[in-house]
Amino acid sequence: MLKNKLVVGNWKVHFTVPESTVAIEKLKKSLGTVKKVEIVICPGFLDIYPASAELIDTNLVLGAQNVFQKEEGAYTGEVSVVALAHFVKYVLVGHSERRLLFSESDRVIAQKAAVVVAHGLTPIICVGETLHEKEDGLSKIVVVNQVEAALSHLTALEIENIVIAYEPVWAIGSGQLCQVSDAEKMAQDLRNVIKALYGEKAAKGVRILYGGSVDQKNAKSFAQSKTLDGVLVGGASLDHKAFVEIVKEFESKKK
Repeated sequence: MLKNKLVVGNWKVHFTVPESTVAIEKLKKSLGTVKKVEIVICPGFLDIYPASAELIDTNLVLGAQNVFQKEEGAYTGEVSVVALAHFVKYVLVGHSERRLLFSESDRVIAQKAAVVVAHGLTPIICVGETLHEKEDGLSKIVVVNQVEAALSHLTALEIENIVIAYEPVWAIGSGQLCQVSDAEKMAQDLRNVIKALYGEKAAKGVRILYGGSVDQKNAKSFAQSKTLDGVLVGGASLDHKAFVEIVKEFESKKK
């Protein structure tokens, strides 16, 4: 079955609860007629509960920015998938900021992906190389290894329904944009690896996004791609007009 393109807004540590509510109201009015693109908003944890009420009977979907790898226990300050499952459909797993700033390992990321899937949610598994790794010609090796590790606890059937976001670390928030052709090449390399390990159906089913300095100016080129399945948007998702333009680029290009 052909899956809709996916546009994900990662709000990171921005917006208070009232600000989040205002932002969502604006998006509901501007994007209410969009039918061919799945729109996901990932607010902060405190915003998720009120946002879930705001999004009832709308075409906007909630995602979480992170999750703990265990279902429950003495883990002060963490948020469990059991709690999130009542409100969100998607969960970001392994974002580069989690890897770099919070030292999340491939093992932990694999555990997080598995617990998300086990509770009926969809992980958006983030992978990407640093500038140093890119300059050393290691991009494919690094990203493929990250994907293989992240999928290690999942079955072929489960992988068919997950999302992978290729976010080259050197492009995130830097203003440097990965060329569409390079992002497409990486996406194809990842599909080839998944096909070899888990079969053709899993490789065709998984959706692969691009993320890293995506904005309203360059969204059109990614929307036109037949290889990429959407985008993960950071800073530009905080700008109402910019995010709406990005979504509408994908809506207009959907065949």
